[in-house]
Amino acid sequence: MPRNQKSGGGGGGPWSQTPPGGRGGGPQPPDLEELLRRGQDKMKNVLPSGGVGGFAILVGVAILLLLWGLSGFYTVEAEEQGVVLRFGKLNRITTPGLNYHLPFPIETVSTPKVTSINQINIGVNQQDRDIPFEGLMLTGDENIVNIHFSVFWLVRPAEERPDGTSVPSGAADYLFNVQNPNQTVKAVAESAMREVVGRNDLEPIITEGRQIVEAETLQIIQSTLDSYNTGILITQVQLQKADPPDQVIDAFRDVVAAEQDQERLFQEARAFANKIVPEARGEAQQIIQQAEGYRAQTVVDANGEAARFNSIYQEYRLAKSITRERMFLETMERVFRDKNKIIIDERAGTGVVPYLPLPALQRSTEQGGSQ
Repeated sequence: MPRNQKSGGGGGGPWSQTPPGGRGGGPQPPDLEELLRRGQDKMKNVLPSGGVGGFAILVGVAILLLLWGLSGFYTVEAEEQGVVLRFGKLNRITTPGLNYHLPFPIETVSTPKVTSINQINIGVNQQDRDIPFEGLMLTGDENIVNIHFSVFWLVRPAEERPDGTSVPSGAADYLFNVQNPNQTVKAVAESAMREVVGRNDLEPIITEGRQIVEAETLQIIQSTLDSYNTGILITQVQLQKADPPDQVIDAFRDVVAAEQDQERLFQEARAFANKIVPEARGEAQQIIQQAEGYRAQTVVDANGEAARFNSIYQEYRLAKSITRERMFLETMERVFRDKNKIIIDERAGTGVVPYLPLPALQRSTEQGGSQ
């Protein structure tokens, strides 16, 4: 007979499994004593004998909990930022140094490098060799240009704008919105460069318009990456090479050399014109000044002659015969000044009285002195 069941057919107590009236069947109430006994037996099987074993287990559990709590400490290097996730959702951005997050699996942390500058080369590989067809692009004037360029980028840092607004760090977007950053930047950069080249002619791209192409390409790359929330900041786009294809580069260089010669000759002609025109203007001004001086001198001489004539005329009116004779003698003096003169005296009969050749004697004297 079971120990928890009384003999006889009388009514059972509250702990009896036999219902009143002696009949079995129907739901039976639980035996609490049996349940307690079974629980004690299980604890004895799990726990070692004695109280020391139970205390050691508690100490071990406490140590495990302590180690689990200490696992939340982490270090962020100077070139990194900490991105803390709580149950897989962004919670906060931490700065370089020693930080703490709730242990796994409550919170996890990633530390991407945000200050190191990355470089992507397009049109050329790491060995500086051309990648076929990658750098060939069609210009706006339907020419083909071979372009090699580099794109420098980093993770967007947090910054304060002059208007008081702040731009958060792009570390979280960089981690969760971009699967392959290098391939993404390369694809966007190549597409942006083809767009800019397609809007411009060949000559400015390979000559003086290189900086304009770089600036426009950088702007398009940045706006495209921002629209995808990549958290990437483009710092520089640098053209390494912009030449016609290798098949026609020699002919193109001949054309460029001819254009340079044309420009050189044009500059030389301009320099000659800048030199000769001022000289001609100076000579013209000199001739004008000489003419003005001659005119002034001629007018002065004419006025002087007129005044002299008037003075002589006044004297002539006062003494006509004397003035007439003086004028005759002065005129004869001017006429015969440089002539050989012979004076014939009528009173000498047929004899010829030669005039003393003073000028000839004077010239002979000068020639003798010079020897």
